[in-house]
Amino acid sequence: MDIEILCQKFCDYSSSIRGYAVNTLKRYKQAVHYYCKFMHVSEMSQITDENVRGLFFYGRTERNWSVATFYVYHKSLLVFFRWCIKNGYMIKNPILDIERPRLERKLPPKLTKQATLHLLEIVYNYPYEYKFLRYRNHAIFSTFIFAGLRKNELIHLKYTDVDIENLTLFIRQGKGNKDRVVPISYTLAQSLKRYKEERKRLDKTNPEFFSSLRGNIGFTENGLKKLVEQVRKSSKIVFTIHKLRHTFATLMLEGGCDIYSLSRIMGHSDIKTTTIYLSASAEHLRGQMTKHPLNDLC
Repeated sequence: MDIEILCQKFCDYSSSIRGYAVNTLKRYKQAVHYYCKFMHVSEMSQITDENVRGLFFYGRTERNWSVATFYVYHKSLLVFFRWCIKNGYMIKNPILDIERPRLERKLPPKLTKQATLHLLEIVYNYPYEYKFLRYRNHAIFSTFIFAGLRKNELIHLKYTDVDIENLTLFIRQGKGNKDRVVPISYTLAQSLKRYKEERKRLDKTNPEFFSSLRGNIGFTENGLKKLVEQVRKSSKIVFTIHKLRHTFATLMLEGGCDIYSLSRIMGHSDIKTTTIYLSASAEHLRGQMTKHPLNDLC
């Protein structure tokens, strides 16, 4: 049986029955394709403990895989082989005997308050050709910074999901296929309202909240990528969209938000994921140190 054809069958099952996200399926396909390509295998009968182990050795020594990348390939092949065994295509899972390196616990990268404010100023004051771009781009970056949305969540945000009057965003099927409601601040609401009025003036009626300038269609992932590159170049601030999400989480903690509420706002399935931001925020930790009962002795 051809491995990559079987992988497609696995992905079809995972999509229709398990409801896996598109990006998750893409990761599975990439891992299987990478294994077939670099270990020169194509049939299920060619899978061995040795060549599976060889893939991970090659990745770490020749391709300089990080520990995180190692884990991604390990988990992807583990799930795929497990499905193959369940459906009678394999007898033994060759991934089970592969030892994983210790996962690095790095602090999430973030921007300072000053850099964040400067970024928003650059986005708003950039010499755009159209007023629509000024308001839309500022609303996009404000949503990342003041609500902590993921990239795909922002792109797929619907017009009807933005309730400015009640200060909420409804996130449909976020990561893990979970819906959630994100409360928004008056500052973000003001930016969204300004963009919404400009969008209405231009008769944009596409279902996505954020629209492209040309045509009556939603803002695309490629368009967002170009926008980020433009802002990076103009501001000279090194950032990614996910770094803005980390910035949101850290600033929320520094402002006094409790870890449970932050976890719900960010859509984390496990609160342990959120606790890493406690270490990333020196201000938050410093504030907790003031609660020591002996601090008043001096």
